[in-house]
Amino acid sequence: MAQQHLDPRNSTAVAADALAGYLRTQATEFLRALRTHRETGGGAAGGPEESTDAALALRRSARRISGTLHTFRPLLDADWSESLRPELAWLSGTLGREHAYAARLDRLVAALNRLSGATAALPSQNGAPLAGRTAGSERAGPAGPGGTGTRAPATPDRGNLTIGAAKAGALLDRQLTLARTRAHSAALQALGSSRFHAVADSVAVLASEVPLTPTAPALDLRPLAAAAHDRLRDAVAGLPLLTAGHPYNAEALIHGLSPDTAPHPQDAPWHQVRLLLRLHRYALEVLHPQAVPVDVRLLAAGEALNRHRDASEAASAAAAAARTPRIAPATAYALGVLHADQRHEVEAARFAFQQSWQKETVSTS
Repeated sequence: MAQQHLDPRNSTAVAADALAGYLRTQATEFLRALRTHRETGGGAAGGPEESTDAALALRRSARRISGTLHTFRPLLDADWSESLRPELAWLSGTLGREHAYAARLDRLVAALNRLSGATAALPSQNGAPLAGRTAGSERAGPAGPGGTGTRAPATPDRGNLTIGAAKAGALLDRQLTLARTRAHSAALQALGSSRFHAVADSVAVLASEVPLTPTAPALDLRPLAAAAHDRLRDAVAGLPLLTAGHPYNAEALIHGLSPDTAPHPQDAPWHQVRLLLRLHRYALEVLHPQAVPVDVRLLAAGEALNRHRDASEAASAAAAAARTPRIAPATAYALGVLHADQRHEVEAARFAFQQSWQKETVSTS
């Protein structure tokens, strides 16, 4: 995306037709992904990767439709928009949980191997190794609904993991695999529910007719897109970017020993910025549907915030596992080291975002 497109104010007037076209395109993508998912039988017919990709495409379109309805809601029928947005959010969240649990386990197992100096496999609770994974290395059991849930063949070498790390890995595998299985079942149930069929029917209507308000054709989209940009800028201004600009400042480790099981108190503002950055990107897609390539600074900032969320949630998973009753001290110690490691990854992601954002600010000022 060209540099001048980072701020919507720099573009020429954009009519509501662009909004209608964008929503129709996303609705069509949603329906195409739904058809693919049904044709693969939700993975039961032997197409887990196709089913996974279809589920991810469903989520991607649902997020874009929901975000666009939020940013440009003054131009859309209020009752229709406000009823569809939460349903799309429900669908996206439901479809995303299985993938999140699988990716979280991959991240934590890879971190345990790295922290233990191991390059091979981590033994599971039943003695079979969990094939030395790295993020994205396992496609077994799809990340979206509809997979068989079978694991890739394990390598026989267990590496030189300590006993505590091995038991920690087995505990995490047990807990997160169970959560992933439940999420998989919930996704399948959701896709067969009357609630989902109602959402699909609404999106099908959207693919042919966008319910704009009577005054929408005369309005310019830029002020609403600019408002999304301003909300993002204001949220970033509230972040401790000065601190995040110094690596290894240990800011992300504060409250690390708190007995509170709630999400880390410092993470919420960063998560909010991630959501606002996504809305800003979607608004730019509406204004400039043909603008390629996407601005690398904006992508880098988004990727840093994605890593921030992933590391934050992985740290929470390690902390939750450490609270398991009657685990061995060595296991608890390994989980504590893993938690600290992921909180340092949180800090590294904040630093990367600060670097990307400051480049954008300098370039657009």
